Amino acid sequence: MFNIVLVNPQIPNNTGAIGRLCVNAGAALHIIKPIAFDIDEKAVRRAGLDYWEKLDLHVWESIDEFFLENKIKDNAYFATTKTDKPYFEAEFKDGDFIFFGSETAGIPENILNAYKEQNITIPMTKDGRSLNLAISTGIILYDAIRQIYSTFKGNI
Repeated sequence: MFNIVLVNPQIPNNTGAIGRLCVNAGAALHIIKPIAFDIDEKAVRRAGLDYWEKLDLHVWESIDEFFLENKIKDNAYFATTKTDKPYFEAEFKDGDFIFFGSETAGIPENILNAYKEQNITIPMTKDGRSLNLAISTGIILYDAIRQIYSTFKGNI
């Protein structure tokens, strides 16, 4: 249904939780290196324990390799705090790629600039600067599913 893309994730527990989320939502998970941990690491397995082997997982050596192998045009969204466009204004479609950056650096600026119209954010108060990566992924992924749910009723 959807493709979740983690660009240079740094916290194994977040990646494990996102893996579990992807299995339950029927989404593929793409992880782009460098990764700050080994994906076989105990923390990743623990967070996604009985889900990890069921995960549709794709690991890419670099962002360049990912873009060479995947046709990204208007079928992708880039979650960032550097835009004012809320995620619920995006019109998600089956097969879309939803990108999330590393916990400390986010998505590289050159990618955000190349896809400015497809940058989305989760509205927050001025008191917070960001949400946990796994929580952010869940918020946006399940809104994307909500948008197309009637088309896929019974397949989820």
